[in-house]
Amino acid sequence: MTIKDWPQDERPREKLLAHGAEALSDAELLAIFLRTGVPGKSAVDLARELLSSFGGLPGLLAADQRRFCEGRGLGQAKFAQLQAVLELSRRYLMTRISGQDVLTSPEATRDYLKMRLYGSPHEIFACLFLDNRHRVILYEELFRGTIDGASVHPREVLRRVMDTNAAAVIFAHNHPSGVAEPSQADLHITKRLKDTLALVDVRVLDHIIVGEGDGTSFAERGLL
Repeated sequence: MTIKDWPQDERPREKLLAHGAEALSDAELLAIFLRTGVPGKSAVDLARELLSSFGGLPGLLAADQRRFCEGRGLGQAKFAQLQAVLELSRRYLMTRISGQDVLTSPEATRDYLKMRLYGSPHEIFACLFLDNRHRVILYEELFRGTIDGASVHPREVLRRVMDTNAAAVIFAHNHPSGVAEPSQADLHITKRLKDTLALVDVRVLDHIIVGEGDGTSFAERGLL
């Protein structure tokens, strides 16, 4: 039985239009993106198979071109489509925090950072450079490491702060394990960075760890 033979209120597109995208499962959303299945499998069945093969949605979205194109029913055209969708999402989230005080939109700021960092198999340390009104000047990934951690160099962070003329910063990094609890190393480097930037009167407003769920905010935890 193909999706066209399903009851209308169970078809992914019709279900989305009737109830909104949030009502659909990951497999149903992916099926809409895939559009068609393969011989013997509907688009939803294929989507379930792909999610299982890639270890869930994060694995699929973070897959590189070679790995993605190895998936059944996928290829370069769908890889290009997916990358375009992801980039549009990032740009949309950036528009929500650009031109305004990021402290008035902490949810949008966290969503943007998660969109940039979630699902990476390697640890990435990034920074939002802010002006004196806490508006975004630039987002930049400063350091990349292995799954065991990234080496963060305060002198390099200070150099980029001076280059951008930032008055404040928000740091962020991901935990590939998905566990967003700060480690002792996270606490130590945050203190070093805060002390270093204090010498040039630049404030560290937050350090966000991206993982499963909402992640962890150092500011909300009182860790700054």
